[in-house]
Amino acid sequence: MPSRTTLGVGLVGAGFIGQFHVRSWQGVRDGDIVAVGSRTLDAARDLAAEAQRTGVGSDVAAYDDVAELVRDPRVEAVWVLTPNHTRLDVIRTITDEVRSGRAQLRGIAIEKPLGRTVAEAREMLDLVTGAGLLHGYLENQVFSPAITRGHELLWSRGAPSAGSPYLARAAEEHSGPHRTWFWNAATEGGGVLSDMMCHSVEAGRYLLTPPGTDPAAWLTPVSVTATIASLKWGRERYARELMEAYPGVVDYRQEPSEDYAHAVFEFVNGDGEPVVVEATTSWSYVGAGLRLSFELLGPEYSMSSNTLDTESTVFLSRRLEQAEGEDMVEKQNAEQGLVPVVTDESMSYGYTAENAAMTRAFLRGEQPAESLENGVEVVRLLMAAYKSAETGRAVDLGEPLDDFVPAVARGEWNPRRQR
Repeated sequence: MPSRTTLGVGLVGAGFIGQFHVRSWQGVRDGDIVAVGSRTLDAARDLAAEAQRTGVGSDVAAYDDVAELVRDPRVEAVWVLTPNHTRLDVIRTITDEVRSGRAQLRGIAIEKPLGRTVAEAREMLDLVTGAGLLHGYLENQVFSPAITRGHELLWSRGAPSAGSPYLARAAEEHSGPHRTWFWNAATEGGGVLSDMMCHSVEAGRYLLTPPGTDPAAWLTPVSVTATIASLKWGRERYARELMEAYPGVVDYRQEPSEDYAHAVFEFVNGDGEPVVVEATTSWSYVGAGLRLSFELLGPEYSMSSNTLDTESTVFLSRRLEQAEGEDMVEKQNAEQGLVPVVTDESMSYGYTAENAAMTRAFLRGEQPAESLENGVEVVRLLMAAYKSAETGRAVDLGEPLDDFVPAVARGEWNPRRQR
């Protein structure tokens, strides 16, 4: 029998999200990790060793030069997992190598959010399509099994007789990021709205759209109304704690990013009916750990999902001394008491199915359904939400937003100073 062909994948970025992707790859059949790149060679070597240890790659090369990584003849597709403020330069380097003929790639997949502004996101899309590459937007939540199965069931059992769904709610909440650059609005592009509402708005668009249909073809954006706030980390005690924990972070008493955001996105669907995505995100939630919750409501049906409603829990009494860690749930906040256990986070959060879908499409020469066009639209919706929060009004989604930069990202937003 002929040997089975697999896609050679290079990961650019060896941080927290890179580790998630490597763990998820144990469920990917159509691709192998053949290279890892990072700004520091030691980090690349560590993640490459983890890929080899878990059996998701062999002879995994480590690089601290992106151009050198994509010129590796075994690398046929690249996953870009670098911090937000570095991503555009990484894409410029990769596409320049491809256009020059020095690199032979089939496709590129880019982590969320695609850009810190609409202009940045559009430039990345233009660079990638200009290089003739297939492209994917790495939005893991639209591949989460709980979401995809619920979506499929309601659209097959409820929508045909009762009508299409009209309200999607999505929330992502935890106690805050793990890296300094996330906390600094200039490098992140904002705060929790940029960091996590990109997930929630795309999950909401997905839920409101029939299976197999592009949300852009089914949902016409109308307007956005949003609120942002600095609830926890701008307080004196927590601002000091933040600076102690993350050297180089800005003083949140003077230059905060929002740690809470709520937005209502209004659309008209393909049936001509008004529909709504309601999104809530927070860096000020203190519970067991990361909480992702979703709801979809229609005329005679509904679904709900919460990642902390787990199949397994453990109890550890106060008499046990425990080391801090994240072995039970991402962003874990306690090691005692009754704690939920997310047994396979990469599967539950959608990374496994996401990477399987991307590698399968690239290997077949097909454009993934979750494309960079989706990523550009998500950034446009986020910028409209920031503008609404700044102006205190609903923002018409026909308004131009390409040149808009949130006040948070400019370091000009401090609601505590304005009181």
